[in-house]
Amino acid sequence: MSKSARRRTVLVTGAVALTVPVVGCGGKTQSKPGSRTQSQTAGGGELARTSDIPEGGGEIFKKQKVVVTQPQKGDFKAFSAICTHEGCTLAKVADGTIDCPCHGSRFHIADGTVARGPATRPLPKKSIKVEGNSIHLT
Repeated sequence: MSKSARRRTVLVTGAVALTVPVVGCGGKTQSKPGSRTQSQTAGGGELARTSDIPEGGGEIFKKQKVVVTQPQKGDFKAFSAICTHEGCTLAKVADGTIDCPCHGSRFHIADGTVARGPATRPLPKKSIKVEGNSIHLT
């Protein structure tokens, strides 16, 4: 084996060894709402606790591109977190609306309909399941 072939072998082996710990480092412990990883929510994993979603408000989960709201106590809704106007990610939930930072569109937390344009279409609904105190994206 030539000297350059041995170097390539060492470099490839070293690169593979470096990727193994990185893959294994993903934990499932979360400390704040909205920070769940895609692997934790795929296939119905927990997206949030019901206590993470304020009554009369909501929480945006940017990685999952979903917003979960609680318009009335115990009534949880989910919508796409992508504005129907020009595709910006929604930024906040306040005063009964889900707000887009790009052009000012606002959507009602109860049904995702437009509260203020320029958007003209409602937010698409997303499917969630509430089991006990857990909210799962389905």
